[in-house]
Amino acid sequence: MPTPTPPADTSGAPLPPDPAYLAAVQAQVTAAARAAEPLSSSAQGAPPELVRAVVEAVEALGPRLVALSHDLAEHPETAFEEHRSAGVVADLATEHGLDVERGAHGLPTALRADVRGGGGPDAPVVAVMSEYDALPGIGHGCGHNVIAAAGLGAALGLAALGDRLPGGVRWLGTPAEEGGGGKETMAQHGALDGVDAAVMVHPFGYDVADHLFLGRRQLRATFAGLTAHASAQPFMGRNALDAVALTYQAVGLHRQQMPPSDRVHCVVTEGGDRPNVIPGRAQMLFYLRSERPETLRVLSERLDAMCRGAALMTGCGVDLAWDESPATLPVRANGPLAGRWGARMAERGRPVLPSGVVPALLAASTDFGNVSFRVPSLHPMIGVSDPGTSLHTREFAAAAAGPAGDRAVVDGAVGLALVLLDHLADPQLRAAVHADFEAAGGAVDVPAYFDAPAHHVPVAGSAA
Repeated sequence: MPTPTPPADTSGAPLPPDPAYLAAVQAQVTAAARAAEPLSSSAQGAPPELVRAVVEAVEALGPRLVALSHDLAEHPETAFEEHRSAGVVADLATEHGLDVERGAHGLPTALRADVRGGGGPDAPVVAVMSEYDALPGIGHGCGHNVIAAAGLGAALGLAALGDRLPGGVRWLGTPAEEGGGGKETMAQHGALDGVDAAVMVHPFGYDVADHLFLGRRQLRATFAGLTAHASAQPFMGRNALDAVALTYQAVGLHRQQMPPSDRVHCVVTEGGDRPNVIPGRAQMLFYLRSERPETLRVLSERLDAMCRGAALMTGCGVDLAWDESPATLPVRANGPLAGRWGARMAERGRPVLPSGVVPALLAASTDFGNVSFRVPSLHPMIGVSDPGTSLHTREFAAAAAGPAGDRAVVDGAVGLALVLLDHLADPQLRAAVHADFEAAGGAVDVPAYFDAPAHHVPVAGSAA
């Protein structure tokens, strides 16, 4: 029998997505940005002489920091495999006087260095973080080369103050942000013990201090059926792939009831080997994301129920493995820290957009969210690319290693250093930062959070 001729309007290439919606979003952001007042702060901050000293120290290091960023971009390493990357970052830190602990806090590619100023043993301690893992096949498509260099630059700039530093600084090299939850593992091994505030900076298409990052969990659902001959005795089988198909369908139908900020994405990792054998085993891997910890917990329970229901309908067993990598919570913003970032970036000629200008739909996830639920935190975004360039692409990787990325390394290092210096030097700012954190709910027991059941509210008119 001859091979059927495909219709004239099909080919092997996918249909390109229509850019109309993205273009409309970008136009909306551009208009809102023109009308917005840049983010700022009225806090006193650090004394001018200390500020000048830190800026001069970071700018003097600028060429070395940019070279580090380029080196990381040229030699990308994925989560938990960042042996060379951690080494070159640690080497530069050591060269400039930091006493670096390699293999810190439970991870072979994690780093830590502590800087003690002249504030005494009871002085506050702040942390600044560097990421340096890359994406498989893409390289530094999330710009972690910029993050690593800027975080280290901030630590070195503050260390240059010596005894004039009014507190302590902890620099942390944090592996495996891309799906590995490195910061959570480090936190569980004491990385944030004694820390009063933590910061890092992330490349983006805009300069914004408070951008939404969704919480994220992983679910691996493995369905166990019974194999049988698909033609001779199909009635003697239990089709595990049917359970996968029903679960996928259930998730699709549930999207109508999901909050707009929720996300569910899935791949089928196992689905059988041959069409004439009913699959006795099938597996799917989900990422679940939500804007709030409590809604992420509710979404988790819905997915759990869908998988169990599909197993029941098909006569299969199911094993649900949650969070093979640590779950990540949304990033909790801190208003006073964000305001100081806006003020310090304005000094660098970078007006920072206030919250709400960049739409929340342009949202991903980060393990820094877990940090922000333990201590007051700042996770600003710094522009390195055209706003239309998506993270996790080769185009963004090129931008992060280009001129705009180089500028972001130095500006980001200065900004982080000065925000931390302001926090250490200004007791009123420190009190405001702490009050904002407590008003948002205070510290959360992150490892235990998803062990507690979600609170279910009965629908009006239904049985309780």
